[in-house]
Amino acid sequence: MPTGPSAQAVIDARRWYTANELLAFLLELAALACLSWWGFTAGGEEALHVLLGLGTPLAAIVLWGLFAAPRARLRPGLPLVLTVKAVVLGGGAAALYGVGHPLAAVTMAVAVTANTALAETFRRTPPTPPTGEAEIGRSVPPA
Repeated sequence: MPTGPSAQAVIDARRWYTANELLAFLLELAALACLSWWGFTAGGEEALHVLLGLGTPLAAIVLWGLFAAPRARLRPGLPLVLTVKAVVLGGGAAALYGVGHPLAAVTMAVAVTANTALAETFRRTPPTPPTGEAEIGRSVPPA
């Protein structure tokens, strides 16, 4: 098993990548919850509460599934994917502000921005084994 600094750097990079992906998923769930929370508190009539409380996160799920999910039905360019992410995740932060939690909304917006920037950086340069090693845990025998 390789134990050099380059192998450890790859293992560390994969851990950060995995942690960032987990955070992205949790932020997506939080955005949906915030959109639903806002929807159930917005509007004047009970029917409007239910319609917005269920319809807003449902619309976000459809939009995400079409354009921004890892296995999206349509694979648009990066600008449209980032726009969809900004609408859904930013909408979650705006919804949190709308229900009266401005500090939490700013915190969520900062976390979403940092997470998305890191995720796109990782996706452009994913952690790979160092040259000369086939994969983590198994080195290529010398020629």
